[in-house]
Amino acid sequence: MADNPSSTAAREALRPIPFNVPYCSGTEFEYMRQALAGGHISGDGSFSRKAQALLAGIVGCRRALLTTSCTDALEMSALLLDVGPGDEVVVPSFTFVSTANAFALRGAKIVFCDIRSDTLNLDETVLPTVISPRTKAVISVHYAGVGCEMAAILDTAGRDSIAVIEDNAHGLFGQYHGRNLGTFGSMATLSFHETKNITCGEGGALLINDEQFVERAEILREKGTDRSRFFRGQVDKYTWVDVGSSFLPSDLLGAYLLAQLEARETIQATRRRVWNRYQAELSDWAAAKGVTLPYIPAHCRQSYHMYYMLMPDGDSRDRLIAYLKERAIWSVFHYIPLHLSTMGRQYGGYAGQCPVTEDVSARLIRLPFYNSLTETDQARVIDAIVHFPL
Repeated sequence: MADNPSSTAAREALRPIPFNVPYCSGTEFEYMRQALAGGHISGDGSFSRKAQALLAGIVGCRRALLTTSCTDALEMSALLLDVGPGDEVVVPSFTFVSTANAFALRGAKIVFCDIRSDTLNLDETVLPTVISPRTKAVISVHYAGVGCEMAAILDTAGRDSIAVIEDNAHGLFGQYHGRNLGTFGSMATLSFHETKNITCGEGGALLINDEQFVERAEILREKGTDRSRFFRGQVDKYTWVDVGSSFLPSDLLGAYLLAQLEARETIQATRRRVWNRYQAELSDWAAAKGVTLPYIPAHCRQSYHMYYMLMPDGDSRDRLIAYLKERAIWSVFHYIPLHLSTMGRQYGGYAGQCPVTEDVSARLIRLPFYNSLTETDQARVIDAIVHFPL
């Protein structure tokens, strides 16, 4: 007996649309099988080395070192800068906790900077007001893969020889004035978490642009030993020569990541299509309802990492999330201001310190965004939004 068309449509309307589904090209499994067959699945195997070389070539940095997470890459950057007690590190308050935690772990004081209201990136005009003689580093976070105003940030930091680290967790393939994100700071970090464009489940990378950090980065990443030099035949044995930790991912993850990097053009083309459809079909509704859609400056090329909207107020944002959930569509908010967190208050954070961050955090909603999001499902998301009683 054939299905009743109306009951089929009803079931389809209740089929969940998740917020994220990790992409898989299919080659990942074959590469992982080869890694297993080769008998080397620990860190810095052949697939990890190939992925690192390809990544460095794509970005244009001096060296790319795979890590187990973007968090680990940030912690490595703190170690490489010798950040410690008495130092201050400036971070945007609108970011993931790892951006601050990596430096707090070394004993630094975290100093919060507000963000721009258009790109939601660190506000380069506010930056000079939060820098002090103790500032050791400024961390620029390229939110949603749209470049910060790096020229102004580098100029401000350079006056006092302050290091700039790019937290580029969102920004692989993004550009600022025609130059790849991740190549401006002395170092940059990437994330390959399952929510990112390119993923291996959990993973990251430290991108090094300043040659002076390359050799020590290898040592820190290998538990503080000169093991990498040993494998290159530069020393006849390796030993403990510095502080460090085990930051190396398994070669199984390197194999998965290599396949993803090789599929980058397909991945990016699909994400561009999904992003552009949201932008085109929600523009009129957003303009009529006072909703703000993402802003991409003309001199930036975004990475198509996410699609978000800024609702008129916090109440309408929360109601929209609930409204979509009732229709089996999963949407989410994003960062809670770090300066208002329990730890943030210990570093002097207070209400009103970063007003744009506080406003944006309360109003932002992220929509389902992934490579396998079908045109039918995306149409369902858009239709639900434009019929939301705002």
